[in-house]
Amino acid sequence: MYLKCMGHLIPEEQFKKTKVVVEKFGAPGGMGEFLQKKLLERSEHTANWVYDYWLEDMYLSNRLALPVNSSPVMVFPKQNFRSQSDSLRFAAHLISGILEYKSLIDGRALPVDYARGQLAGTPLCMDQYNKVFTSYRLPGPKMDTLVAQKSTVMPEREHIIVACKNQFFVLDVVINFRRLNEKDLYTQLERIKKMSDIEEERLPPIGLLTSDGRTQWAEARSVLIKDSTNRDSLDMIERCLCLVCLDEPSGTEQTDTNRALLMLHGGGTDKNGGNRWYDKPMQFVIGADGCCGVVCEHSPFEGIVLVQCTEYLLRYMRGSPSKLVRAASMSELPAPRRLRWKCSPDIQTFLMASADKLQRLVKNLDMNVSKFTGYGKEFIKKQKMSPDAYVQVALQLTFYRCHGRLVPTYESASIRRFQEGRVDNIRSSTPEALAFVKAMGNSSKITVCSLKIELLWTAIKAQTNYTILAITGMAIDNHLLGLREIAKELKLEKPELFSDTTYATSIHFILSTSQVPTIEEMFCCYGPVVPNGYGACYNPQMDHIIFCVSSFRDSAETSSDLFVKTLEGCLKEMQDLCIKCNTEAKPADSTKRMDGTTKVMKNGSKA
Repeated sequence: MYLKCMGHLIPEEQFKKTKVVVEKFGAPGGMGEFLQKKLLERSEHTANWVYDYWLEDMYLSNRLALPVNSSPVMVFPKQNFRSQSDSLRFAAHLISGILEYKSLIDGRALPVDYARGQLAGTPLCMDQYNKVFTSYRLPGPKMDTLVAQKSTVMPEREHIIVACKNQFFVLDVVINFRRLNEKDLYTQLERIKKMSDIEEERLPPIGLLTSDGRTQWAEARSVLIKDSTNRDSLDMIERCLCLVCLDEPSGTEQTDTNRALLMLHGGGTDKNGGNRWYDKPMQFVIGADGCCGVVCEHSPFEGIVLVQCTEYLLRYMRGSPSKLVRAASMSELPAPRRLRWKCSPDIQTFLMASADKLQRLVKNLDMNVSKFTGYGKEFIKKQKMSPDAYVQVALQLTFYRCHGRLVPTYESASIRRFQEGRVDNIRSSTPEALAFVKAMGNSSKITVCSLKIELLWTAIKAQTNYTILAITGMAIDNHLLGLREIAKELKLEKPELFSDTTYATSIHFILSTSQVPTIEEMFCCYGPVVPNGYGACYNPQMDHIIFCVSSFRDSAETSSDLFVKTLEGCLKEMQDLCIKCNTEAKPADSTKRMDGTTKVMKNGSKA
């Protein structure tokens, strides 16, 4: 399968060398067989043989800064706050929803998720939900640690951290075994707002340190914790349920693209870039100008968990009227506490470096959020095609039009059918997709409409088949990762398969994609995962599709605007092709057309 995935993406000479390497690795009695045996032994005594390897490889050993590079965001519809009390009311209502949702998780009362799309109806592992409010990503010099709070028998005082004007405040939400009601929460938020306005109390924006590269932040943190005041403040942040970031107005027009940018990096040091603490899984952002959403530290859970949580909150806020007036207030609420920091000259130096790094990241990110209104998943379903597979083929056509080639592509596939399952990769740049995109670029009369639709069907079927392999644990990326990591664990020399140039190319994902569908009106976005790549997140709705495309300005190869413009043209061309040639196609005909591809994929999986 590895050879089939890579053969058409690398030069022929390189492929010949790789084929020899692969055959040697897979030979009877060879290194591959030995490592596979060890991997099977590992699977006997672990709930999920790939989980730890995957978590370290995907997140914990990655040294890049979390904003843009790793942390996805959910962008809410723009809120129309007329005054400060409006935004604080919204925040109090949201916190009430968060506490309600957390009590569902704690009481194991969340309904079990079932698979949608391909092979729908299978129950999915719910383990990721338990980490939403209890985990923390601790920076380390070479590798981070995902820390989980242990549940105690006695309910502790639960608190959230409110960030306001780059200051951090402890807001206790459970006092004397009682949860604060909305009126109390509003009162406390008002107090925090007033406290943040006291100029002489204001401290440096320590949150900026968490936006730096992970090794730099680990180094700065080791200096910070030398002081007991800082240790206490860090402890409060690391044990909180989540952050609520009350942002200042950004002074920019509230377009979808601008709101996405502000959610991804806070707009930098001169806006709200320091009003964050990126190590915490959930940061709920409430901007005074109506720019709201969630920033998510990705290592504890996947996008679907983020979607389910935020959709619950938006429904809660719409369905349960604000209870500010009727509720009886708790008498004599203890005042929220400002977290104190002792900043040595060393910390000031770290802060300056972090601020500079964040500014460069802000200037570098090239984002385009676009609503394609030509059609949505309703039209695609009428063609008897999978909307996700169709969009993936459209992204391949777009990339080919922009760059004249296809590249290794990542599409996340949930493997929550398995205990502790996270994701594997659907390699969307299939040989079948290449045949289709080449045909679409061929203007000669020979490439007739019927051949193009044939090739589109074949590409979609190949994509669908790979998706099924991935979600049922039969894809290649996690398996190869397991073989590579167990060799390292056994302190063996790195197998040639993994030092071969083709392997490095295969995991350099120039196109990193993800379907994040929502029911509520909101969208998800993230940055590229390599310097010369694109992040492409999409949200298919009945009559439109939201695309969030990101790239870096300092790459001469990429342009988000050009990619989106080309994508819209490709989607229209594919629609024209379907209308012209697919109207006569009956499902029976399409099955006949797709059989050949199925055979190829089956052979591929056996190989």
